[in-house]
Amino acid sequence: MARGHGRRRRHGGAEEGSNERWLLTYADMITLLMALFMVLFSISSVNISKYQTLQKSLKAAFSGNILPGGKAVAQQGATNNSAHTPSSVELQAIEPVKTEGSSSLQNSTMRGSASAASTAAQQSQAQAQAAEFARIKRELEAYAASHGFAKSVQTTIEARGLVIRVLTDSLLFASGQATLSNRADGLLGEIAKLLNVDQTHPISVEGNTDNVPIHGGPFPSNWELSTARASTVVRFLIAHSVGANRLTALGNAEQHPVDSNVTAAGRARNRRVEIVMRRIHGSESESAP
Repeated sequence: MARGHGRRRRHGGAEEGSNERWLLTYADMITLLMALFMVLFSISSVNISKYQTLQKSLKAAFSGNILPGGKAVAQQGATNNSAHTPSSVELQAIEPVKTEGSSSLQNSTMRGSASAASTAAQQSQAQAQAAEFARIKRELEAYAASHGFAKSVQTTIEARGLVIRVLTDSLLFASGQATLSNRADGLLGEIAKLLNVDQTHPISVEGNTDNVPIHGGPFPSNWELSTARASTVVRFLIAHSVGANRLTALGNAEQHPVDSNVTAAGRARNRRVEIVMRRIHGSESESAP
């Protein structure tokens, strides 16, 4: 009877150990939940200390060790497979990737490359523009020389662009008038053709007079006369296919003389119309004889 009773007690102890095996699953679940919450907490605010905490937590979670207080359960619930479970798992250290410096360097490099490319493109455009201005200047000077206008037409390349200066006396307008003379058709037609090879550069037409006041006639002052003359040239250029959106008419009266108004020759040079093909690439001053 005593032996039988002892057997029953031993058998009952085994059943009690088997009933506690659910604690293994429970402990594993708690461990995994803790690891999950540590990961979520770590990624919510990235810094070095949190990564170190994450590293330690992951090591503890996957090392095969049960939380403190569960050793008895581990011993009773152990199986034959536990002998093959490694005592610890070494995880590679998790280090935050520092991207601020590399991003700044990359952005700086990209900005530098873009700036260099933009500068190269601007230089190329400025060179093409200068070549175009020089070609128009040569062709117009050749036309003026072959048609006897050399003394009345001057072409220069300035900071504002290609400037075609045409004296008005006996070529464009009669004294005190804003109606084009017949001699102007050929010259202005050639200018319109040369300016039309380009459709992007804006063109300003500027009327200028001497400082002699106007007495009588259709215009009360040199302001109205210079503006009317500029507008007349603009209308001529539009009629010869120059885009109206490129053109501007300005009247300067006697405010921008190129010579002294003391002498008759100086006043004659001040009575002029300037057709300016505006520079759109580059700003450095260029000049040509």
